[in-house]
This record gives sequence, C-alpha cells and structure tokens, in this order.
Amino acid sequence: MPADIDPIERRLLADPLLLSDIAEAVGGPFHVLFPERVSVNIAAFQSAFADAGVDGVVYFGKKANKAACVARACAENGAGIDVASTGELIAAMAQGVRGEDLVVTGPAKSDDLLWLAARHRALMAIDALDELDRLTALNLPVRVLLRVLPAGSTSRFGLDPRELEQAIHAISAPITLSGFSFHLSGYDAVARSEQAAALVGHCRRARADGHPADTISIGGGFGVDYLDASTWAEYQNTLSDNWFHTNPPGDYYPYHFPVPGAAMLEAILAHNDLATLLRAAGIRLAVEPGRALLDRAGSSVFRVQGVKTRTTQGNPYDILTVDGTSLSLSEQWFDSEYLPDPVLWPPTTGHLTPTCVGATTCLESDLLSRRRIPLPRRARTGDLLVYPNTAGYQMDSNESGFHELPLPPKVVLRADADRLRWSLDGTAR
Repeated sequence: MPADIDPIERRLLADPLLLSDIAEAVGGPFHVLFPERVSVNIAAFQSAFADAGVDGVVYFGKKANKAACVARACAENGAGIDVASTGELIAAMAQGVRGEDLVVTGPAKSDDLLWLAARHRALMAIDALDELDRLTALNLPVRVLLRVLPAGSTSRFGLDPRELEQAIHAISAPITLSGFSFHLSGYDAVARSEQAAALVGHCRRARADGHPADTISIGGGFGVDYLDASTWAEYQNTLSDNWFHTNPPGDYYPYHFPVPGAAMLEAILAHNDLATLLRAAGIRLAVEPGRALLDRAGSSVFRVQGVKTRTTQGNPYDILTVDGTSLSLSEQWFDSEYLPDPVLWPPTTGHLTPTCVGATTCLESDLLSRRRIPLPRRARTGDLLVYPNTAGYQMDSNESGFHELPLPPKVVLRADADRLRWSLDGTAR
C-alpha cells in the first residue's frame, strides 16, 4: 500500500544521515512537518475560487494539527484559521493570524472564548440560542454566522428552523449577522453544493430584514487521496482476516479519493452552477478544510526497539515494538487502520518480510499496524519506520502521555537549494 510521497520527503528519505541525526537529537519518536506543502495546498484552494470567479476564503481547521508552523503558513499565505477553544485562538494569533481572519466554531463556547473572540473581531459561528444570548450580553461589536441544522440531519449541532428564525430576529447592533454556515459529515460534493445553495436563500431572506448576510461557510470534509485507485480497489476486493495479527478493522477512511481537496471544491462550485449563484447574490464562500490542507505535509517516525517472530497457519511474520504508541497514529483508536505503508529506513536490501507494528506499552491492543505489512527486508533494532502523510489528524488528535512517555515532538523541515534544514516546531520548544 505505497503512499504518494512529497518531493521534500523523498529528499529526507534519500539523505544518508538526516533522519538518524534528528532521531538521535530528539531521543524518541517524532513527527516531521513540511510547511511548504501546506502553502501549496492553500494556494490550490485559492486558485479554485479564482478560476470560478467566486469571492472565497480558506480557513484551516486547526483541530487537524496543532503545529505552530502550520498556523504560520496560514498567516503567510492569506488563509484564516477555524478555532474552537481559547487555546487554539491564542496559538493561531501567536503565529501571526489576525483576529479578523479567525472563525470560531464549536458548540456551547465558553464565556472566555466568546469574550476573547469578540475583542479580536473574530467571525463567530453561533450554534445555539443561549450562546447568542451570552454573546449579546457582552455588548461588543461582533460578526456572526448562524449554524444551520441541515434538513433531515440528526446532528446535535446547529439551529433548527424555529431556532434559526428566532436568532435572525434577535440579532441587532452591535452584533452583525454576516451569514450562515453548516457542516456535513462524509465527503459528498453534491450535498455540500445543494446545501450551500439553500444557504444563499437564507442570506436573501435575512437581507430583507436589514442584515448584510454576505457570507456562507460550508465547513470541511474535503477528502485526501492517500492511495492510487488500483491499490485501494485491490485491497478492498481481496481483504482477508488472515492479513492481520488481531481482528481486522471495522471501518476505513476512503483512502483513495478520486476528487480530493481543491478539486472537490471545484466540483462543489460547478454543481448546478453554484459559482454563478454566489456571484449573482454577492456572497462570499468560506471553506474550513483541515486534513486537505495537510495532504503530504508531514510524516511520523518511530524507532524499532525490538523484533520477534510469530507463525500463523505455517506462515512466519515479524512483530516489531517501536518507541511510541498508536496514540500518535490515531486511526487505530477508531477501530480502524492507517493503511499507507511505513517506509523502513535505512533502505538496504533483503527479503520481503510480513511485519506488524506494536507500541511500547503493556496493552495487547496497542498496535500501530495490525496488518502484516510486506516490508522490503527484515527490520532490525535501531531502524526507523516512517509513516507517510500523517499530518492530517493522525499525529496528535489522540496524543497522550500514557506510561509517562513524552509526546513526540514536531520537527519542521525546510528545503534550501543545497540541503534540508530542520528545527523544532514552536509546539516542541
């Protein structure tokens, strides 16, 4: 299941010393971030808006990765950040993102978050009537989006039609109703386009009541293409319980996504000519991708601490123990499996060796890879395993100091003309 690897990561893997130097310096597992790739991904979304002639804004969904270098890339490339806590708001501003370039989401926001966001003129997505009441009580000028509960949804988030009407009529100066937002689970471009068109109607009705209502946000859910189509199809069609050390996963992310990231935005804008509708109504479209802005923007590195061999149905395979936990490769903690193959480093020759990867804890279930991955040679103690494309949600959404193990630090890698240079991310200092 080989992943598509970014050129800067190929340079890292080809360097005979750099990976081992970093591992020696940090003394444990670590994550590598490539902020130049974040810049490329932001630019792709911005180009999709420009090509469609749509006024659009990109907000990075910060929950997807805490790295300071990602927030800095947003500040430097004209992207805002979607935050849901005072900690995320402060971290974003510390990297140069201005308050007016933040959108504050999440349910039942704390009074501290409402106050701080209002003071810095952040855009706020209002999820409930009592939240609007608490914001009104602050008596501060603030722009809001009303989060709409999509028809037929059973989500705990958003305002139903009755609540939505109440909120529209309750808003008055110094609060400004800037528009509406929604969030859909899954990755359906058509559903997002049609819901966006419905929100244009909400904006027009709100304008009749004197509100500017010139912005809608369609949230995130922009897919990432981790594996090529044939590899993903072959895996699904031939999947066998015998491939796994323990029970196989119950569900998977769609690891092949034929219209990923900015291409999905293009499809949303093209469906039923949404772009023309937005232009005619003078509506600004906001998107809040997390994972899609982190595509090929980072990897996770673990050192092999031990190797043992087991046999099932007469077939031997290796079990590695590495110096980290699956809390730093989060997919496993959702009864799933992170499928892109790790790269065994250094790249020396040997015999194909089925291998699963266990963590350095005393939990039987703590496996980074339950699947017996066909490594190109037998791993040895001291080797490194590099899991590619882990920047989106994998690195730290479930991180924990379990067993009092230190959290893997984040390392920032930048390419100069003649060499790669690394430094610790602001989150690791």
